[in-house]
Amino acid sequence: MNHAGPGSTALPGLIEPPENFGPFDKGLWGTDPSALSPDALRGGELDLFSGPFAYPVMVARQSVLTANIATMSAYTRRHGVLFAPHGKTSMAPKLFADQLTAGAWGITVATANQALAARAFGVPRVFLANELLDPRALRWAAEQTAQGWGFVFYIDSPEGVEAAARAAAEVPGGRLDVLVELGRPGGRTGCRTVARAADLARSAAARPGLSVVGAAGYEGGLPDAEAVSAWLRELASLADAVAPLVPEGRLPIVSAGGSAWFDAVVDVLGPLRDRRQVVLRSGAYVSHDDGFYSRATPFRRHPEEGGLAGALEVWAQVVSAPEPGLAVLGAGRRDVPFDIDLPVPLEVRGADGVLRPAGDAAVVKLDDQHAYVETRGTALVPGEAVRLGISHPCTAFDKWRVIPVVDDEYRVVDVLRTYF
Repeated sequence: MNHAGPGSTALPGLIEPPENFGPFDKGLWGTDPSALSPDALRGGELDLFSGPFAYPVMVARQSVLTANIATMSAYTRRHGVLFAPHGKTSMAPKLFADQLTAGAWGITVATANQALAARAFGVPRVFLANELLDPRALRWAAEQTAQGWGFVFYIDSPEGVEAAARAAAEVPGGRLDVLVELGRPGGRTGCRTVARAADLARSAAARPGLSVVGAAGYEGGLPDAEAVSAWLRELASLADAVAPLVPEGRLPIVSAGGSAWFDAVVDVLGPLRDRRQVVLRSGAYVSHDDGFYSRATPFRRHPEEGGLAGALEVWAQVVSAPEPGLAVLGAGRRDVPFDIDLPVPLEVRGADGVLRPAGDAAVVKLDDQHAYVETRGTALVPGEAVRLGISHPCTAFDKWRVIPVVDDEYRVVDVLRTYF
C-alpha cells in the first residue's frame, strides 16, 4: 500500500478536532492569528526561522517520518506479521492515519482515555495493551464493541475478569474481547506463569459476554536477546493453551513487541502466523530518536532489513554564555525528554543563517527551562540556535501540543496536534 505523507487524508473516516492555533501553543508566535491558520501552516511558504515561530520549538521532519513509516510497513509485510503501532508514542491522529494508510492492522494504546480519543478520531481497531478495570470505561467499551468497533484489552487477574464480565452484563448486547496477559516475575503486569494465565483464560471464557481472543505481553525490561526469546517461547506456549477457547471462526491473537526487540518477536512468533494473528506493537519507530532507540533498534543488528532515523528535533536559542566552556540554552525539562538520555546538540545555526556542526558540545544538565552545555571547543554565541536531537520520543511528543512538520529546507509543510 502506498504511503501518503504526514497530514494526508487518505484514510476515510479518521478525523481530528478543529484546529485553533494561537498564543497558547508553545513554539508558535501567536500575535497574528491569520499567520497561524491551518492553510498557512501547511502551505510550504513559512520558514521555521523567519515565520511565526518561537524558541524553543520542536519540529518533525516530513521526509524522515515518511521513510520510517514505510520502513516498518515493509518490514512487517515482509515477515508476514500484523502491525498495531503503539499510539501512546505520539497521540497524533495524523500520524495514526499515516500508519493505518501504510497498512497497520490497528493502533495500540495504553489507557482508557487514549482508547476513547482513538475511537473519536475514527481508528477502526484499537488494542489496549493494559488491564482495564474501570467500570465506566468497561461499559463504554462493551457498548462500542457491540456496535462493531474492534477493541481488545488485557486481563491478568480474577478481579479483572469479574469487572469485565459485570460491565458486559450491564450493557444490552454487550460483549468484550480480552487477551490474557503473560508477565514475568519481577516484571510489570501479567500473569507470572503460563499455567496461571491459562487458568485465568478458561475462567474468562466461561463468563457470558466475554470472549478470550488470544494471549499477549511485553518483553521490555528483559536483559538480552536470549531472555527475550525464552520469554517469547513461553508466550507462544500460552497462545497454544488459549487457542481452544477462542470463538469459532476467529484466528487467535498472539502479540508482543516494543521497539527494541521486534526482531526477536518476528523470529519466535512469526512462524505461528499460519495459525495465529501475530501482532507486533512497536511504536517509537515512527519518529525514532538520536539517543536510546538509535542504539537499541533491531536494525542495528540487521542492517539488511532497513533503517530508521530521528525525525524529531528541538531548536533552542543560546540565551547565555556566562563563562568559558559553558553555554545555556533556552530549553529544559519542559521541552525535551530526559528520562533516559539528555538531548544531543547536533548543529548550530549562526546569526548569518549558516549551519555548522555542534562538534563535541554536550548537554550535561537540565533545569525546567534551561539546558547547560559544555561547549568543548564549539563556539556558542548568545542569539544562535542549536538543533537538539532527542532520546525516547514517548516523552517528547507529550511536551508539545503543536509540532510543525518541516521539509528538508525547513519550510513548514504541515502541523501535528497531539492529544495527551
